[in-house]
Amino acid sequence: MITKDMIISEILDKKEGAATILMSNGMGCLGCPSSQMESLEEAAEIHGLNIDKLITELNQ
Repeated sequence: MITKDMIISEILDKKEGAATILMSNGMGCLGCPSSQMESLEEAAEIHGLNIDKLITELNQ
């Protein structure tokens, strides 16, 4: 299960297709150094994304 406090790189390792979901929602810098340290919630806030929508899509 993907949660808002998980680190982006952890999500990419754990969930097949996560990169496509994140990029389609406007999070295009998945390979940047921040992805190794930022939680999903932090990244969503920085990019102005709806965290609940992202979590729902990632857990489907």
